[in-house]
Amino acid sequence: MNRFSFLKFSSIIFFCLCTLVHGQEIKKTTEALLRNQFGKSTSLKEQKYTIPATAKKKAESAAKQKFNNSFIYIYTASVNGAVKGYGFLDNVQGKAMPITFLVIFDTKGNILSSAIVKYREQYGGEVADKNWNKQFKGKNSSSDFTVGKSIDAISGATISVNSVTRGIKKLAVLFREIF
Repeated sequence: MNRFSFLKFSSIIFFCLCTLVHGQEIKKTTEALLRNQFGKSTSLKEQKYTIPATAKKKAESAAKQKFNNSFIYIYTASVNGAVKGYGFLDNVQGKAMPITFLVIFDTKGNILSSAIVKYREQYGGEVADKNWNKQFKGKNSSSDFTVGKSIDAISGATISVNSVTRGIKKLAVLFREIF
């Protein structure tokens, strides 16, 4: 194996390992947030959910934002066999990098909480603030999600605020469409 091939091979291995570790970190954080919401004894079932075309179109239209992928991750949270709620894990585009976020719903589609699972940008990270995320609690697909009106704007985080707010609305509409 020549030096160039070795470097190329090493880079691929390094990238794969970083992706694996990064994915595990997101999963671990997501599960911790869900157990914090529903209790430590909560049973979680993770599903990579392919979004049906009609539901995708309705959610994107309502939120004025496209999905980054054709799928999201849905976690079903159960306690003693009874479903207590759902966690929808998705990404929205920040200024240059994706923002991974979680929206936790009750069984009727009302938001129990939201959280930023992974923020990758240098600026705008204030959207990860727990107090800012609390304003989504109780909202659903019919709620107003207007930044500056029912959702607080954050100076210096305009892109992140708009992206995350639209992403949360998009998932609320998606919940209504698929459940």
